[in-house]
Amino acid sequence: MSQFKVVALYKFVSLPDYKELREPIHQFCLDRGVKGALLLAEEGINGTVAGTPTAIDELVDYLERGNLFKGRFKNSELKYSTAAEMPFMRMKVKLKKEIVTLRAPEADPTKIVGTYVNPENWNDIISDDETVVLDTRNDYEVAIGTFEGAVDPKTENFTQFKDFVEKNLDPQKNKKVAMFCTGGIRCEKASAYMLAKGFEEVYHLKGGILKYLEEMPEEQSMWDGECFVFDERVSVGHGLAQGNLTLCRACRFPLTPDDMKHADFIEGQQCHHCAGKISEKSRARAAEREKQIRLAEKRGQEHIGDNAAKFAEENKKRMKELREEQRKLNAEAAKA
Repeated sequence: MSQFKVVALYKFVSLPDYKELREPIHQFCLDRGVKGALLLAEEGINGTVAGTPTAIDELVDYLERGNLFKGRFKNSELKYSTAAEMPFMRMKVKLKKEIVTLRAPEADPTKIVGTYVNPENWNDIISDDETVVLDTRNDYEVAIGTFEGAVDPKTENFTQFKDFVEKNLDPQKNKKVAMFCTGGIRCEKASAYMLAKGFEEVYHLKGGILKYLEEMPEEQSMWDGECFVFDERVSVGHGLAQGNLTLCRACRFPLTPDDMKHADFIEGQQCHHCAGKISEKSRARAAEREKQIRLAEKRGQEHIGDNAAKFAEENKKRMKELREEQRKLNAEAAKA
């Protein structure tokens, strides 16, 4: 039986006093054993946290009805799931310039956004041959699952979405665009950006992939694969059941059971995504990390260096390091 309740939440709303809200929210979570990460910015709130069902219900009620927030978090976008073990190590409430980084001031979801599409209507939208269907997530997320017929922008981070739009889409030619992301926040901001750039008919999946997987019967689903999530569950499938993926300890790329049978896979050291692309130093570091994890498991302890609270940050950092190492290797090969 699942012990913990997980909630992914966000809302774009004007928060000129967002810095003053950090400590009260942080303390409320600490008092109830809630763990995870929440981001606060002048444009709103975003994050994923976990705790007992009672604690999570109390937190959501506090955000939506607490006097401190003046109703600004009411009707936040909420996606619930469960976890057999606590997927986070500690609780963090961070102050940011943006709750999802695009670096495009013209993209303001508090002023204008695309048309929301509920999960039950999503299949009809993306089945239209006249619709360009965009996956607004990063490349390693798309690699393990996406909607049938969706375009992969092949972005390493969300800020590159602007370049993709500029180079590949035209408001005069692409009259109808539909987009999706994990929980709905990225495509909500992306839809605001595209409307600001002159695209007229822009749709996005309300609640994101998570809401679709939660509500859409599997036999009617157009989703193929699993959905990457930024905690130690790694991925979820239909019904938001935990998926079958694990992580390469070297490059943090999500791996399927078949990936782990690949000739280049060495547990704790490399996978076929990073084999030949990382230095011996990085491989040794990954091997040592794997060793410490195994030792901690034998002792019945949690390995701090691999805790879920650091998951998203470490994943992003490691993917960046991997690409930098690959560029250096390519440069050395060109000189040889």
